[in-house]
Amino acid sequence: MRFRYIFAPLTALLCSAAALAPVPVDMPFNIPYGMPISMELAKKAVDAAHAEAIRRNWKMAIAVVSPAGDLTYYLKMDDTQLASADIAPKKARTAARFRRESQVFFELMETGHPYVMTLDPEIVTASGGIPIVVGGRLIGAIGCSGGTGAQDAVVCKVGADAVSQ
Repeated sequence: MRFRYIFAPLTALLCSAAALAPVPVDMPFNIPYGMPISMELAKKAVDAAHAEAIRRNWKMAIAVVSPAGDLTYYLKMDDTQLASADIAPKKARTAARFRRESQVFFELMETGHPYVMTLDPEIVTASGGIPIVVGGRLIGAIGCSGGTGAQDAVVCKVGADAVSQ
C-alpha cells in the first residue's frame, strides 16, 4: 500500500514534466548557405531566364546575387521599364538574405502583416525573387522585374531551375 502512495505522485510528476517539455519545431526556410554562386552558374541562370523572357515577349531585368546579396550577374533587356533596373537586384537580395522566395513577403503583406517592411530597408514584397539551391545549399538568388509579379516569377523560376539541383 505504501508503494502506491510513493509511486502515484512520482508517476504524476514524471508525466507532467514530459508534457511540459518543449516540442521540437522545424525552423522554416532553414536552407544552409553554401559557397557563393560562380559567374559561370550565374550566367547560365540569367541566360535561361532571358531565353524564357524572349520566348514570351516580356521585357525583363534579371539579376543574380550571392548568398549575402552581392550582385554577381545582371542583364537588362532593351526597353525594359527603367524602375526594373533597381527592383530585380532587390528581389534577388531579398530571396538570398531571407532564404525564401520574395513571394512569401507579398503574401504576408496581403494578409495584414505589414511588419515585414521593418525587417530590411530594401526588402521587396513582390513575386520574382527566388533562391538558387545547389546540393542542398543556398548559393545565391535570382530576381526578375519588368512584368507583373506572376510574370517575373515565371521567368525567375526558369533561371533558378536551370542551375538548381
